[in-house]
Amino acid sequence: MRSSTWLLVVLLAGCATPSVRDEDRSLVWSDDVIRVLEREQADVIEVARFSQLRPGDDLQPWEPWLMVRGNELTRYRAAEVDGVVAVEAEGVAGGSGMWRKIRVDPQHNPIMEWRWRLPPPAAGSPPLTVTARASPIARLSLAFHGDPQRLDFEDRVKLRMARALTVNGLPYASLLYVWMMNVPVDTVIHSPHTDRVRMIVVESGPERAGQWITIRRNVVEDYRRAFEEEPGDIVGVGLMTDYGDDGSPRRAVYGDITLRSAP
Repeated sequence: MRSSTWLLVVLLAGCATPSVRDEDRSLVWSDDVIRVLEREQADVIEVARFSQLRPGDDLQPWEPWLMVRGNELTRYRAAEVDGVVAVEAEGVAGGSGMWRKIRVDPQHNPIMEWRWRLPPPAAGSPPLTVTARASPIARLSLAFHGDPQRLDFEDRVKLRMARALTVNGLPYASLLYVWMMNVPVDTVIHSPHTDRVRMIVVESGPERAGQWITIRRNVVEDYRRAFEEEPGDIVGVGLMTDYGDDGSPRRAVYGDITLRSAP
């Protein structure tokens, strides 16, 4: 995975508890989220209701997430796609994400459902198997709270390095749902850069490009499978599309996102 990619995927997660040492608390960012936000209590939590926007509307409470200072930002905007308003992402160079703070107990709301769409390449453009031959073309990222004292020495070192070298630093754990081109669905991918990031492939190949696809996942089961531990609170949800593996622009469209209680 390219460096610009893994930085976003690891940034959208959280850790630390009020009992950890100050030196560890300073390594992560979710303490403020836990302190300020109450847990959402509804059986159906609307993480994103992009379909209720009008084209060109502001995306608040979603906001840009910059990974590296000076990086060119991905363009995210509310646009009508197939008669429905959604967030259209276009990554030209560099790359950035969109995210929102939210606090959800995944044990109460373990079912996440969302819609996304990959526009088919324009005439004369490289195929998706070229622009996304090795990296995800669409990503939905969940950030999790946790206790950094559970991490080993190497992970703590990486947290300190990230705090010094990036805009926001690294998190406790990130779970990403990704659309890949050449990786089977349900494959769990470990980041080569940090042990605290896992990706789960939920769509593979270019065959359904141009279609709206609805994905439904049990976040708790996926987290257990990926990390072999129980998840803490979800403290952030993010989206990301960046430029292609061949340097060409890439696009994706993200629809509504909900977290639901189990049936």
